[in-house]
Amino acid sequence: MKVLRTPDERFGNLPGFPYQPHYLTIRDEDGTELRVAYIDEGPRDADPILLMHGNPTWSYLYRKMIPGLLETGRRVIAIDLPGTGRSDKPAERSDYTLARHYDWASKWFTALSLNNVTLFCQDWGGTIGLFLVSKYPDRFARVVASNTGMPTGEGESDFMKMWVGMMAVATEFPWPMLETGMVTKLSEEELAAYRAPYPTSAYEYCLITWPSLITVQPDNPGLPLNLAAWEGLQKFNKPFLTLFGELDPVGRGWEKRAQEKIPGAKGQDHQMIENAHHFIQEDAADELVARLTRFLDVK
Repeated sequence: MKVLRTPDERFGNLPGFPYQPHYLTIRDEDGTELRVAYIDEGPRDADPILLMHGNPTWSYLYRKMIPGLLETGRRVIAIDLPGTGRSDKPAERSDYTLARHYDWASKWFTALSLNNVTLFCQDWGGTIGLFLVSKYPDRFARVVASNTGMPTGEGESDFMKMWVGMMAVATEFPWPMLETGMVTKLSEEELAAYRAPYPTSAYEYCLITWPSLITVQPDNPGLPLNLAAWEGLQKFNKPFLTLFGELDPVGRGWEKRAQEKIPGAKGQDHQMIENAHHFIQEDAADELVARLTRFLDVK
């Protein structure tokens, strides 16, 4: 498997993001080494808060939340999922499968030996993060799911049908779509920071292929993995909170399924946050930090 690595100079002077990357090398099933980048701040002996992003973002998405979360005294970790951010990027469309995304994340997660984790996850970071919860439930203390889900072949919404169909024929990522997923208006420098990991469209195959991996249809090859993960989530009895944006068209409705079916979601202070879109970290960072901070005390 050929791998691309974004030059370090692409990440100079990122606005509002002074954090230095850490790196961990994992090995793909075919033997290829992949360098995974992540932000790791705060006391190393403190319980970790793990932040997981989705498409087409990277750990930069959490720049408004990290300072407030560090004030809790916790260790704060934000991964760049393989194919995004500072992490290595497999160079072919066919390199990206749901099984591989789950395998890469699992190898990184177990290599860090994280325990008593508080997970905050959104979009694909939610789907992948929830898979980790289903596979390693004893390592997680609590979960916050935001604008995400674990699709199990129930069919697709009008939005999802449009998104999957559009990206199936795309040769590059449609970056104007980024701002349609938030109320916040980004500066030109912030937009450039989101695009920094991708010097050319050859670096964007993770972003382009992710929509086809969403298991909304019963014939999706990744569906058995998500069915098994959903079975595991329905046994998760530790605190599970949903914080969704009222304007988000992507994960809409899954929060109700989670609240009804996941034992740890019973009786939690679930919220539909006003004036917040899909990239809720841009629109409601302070509220998310405040609610997550309170949730740290829930046992």
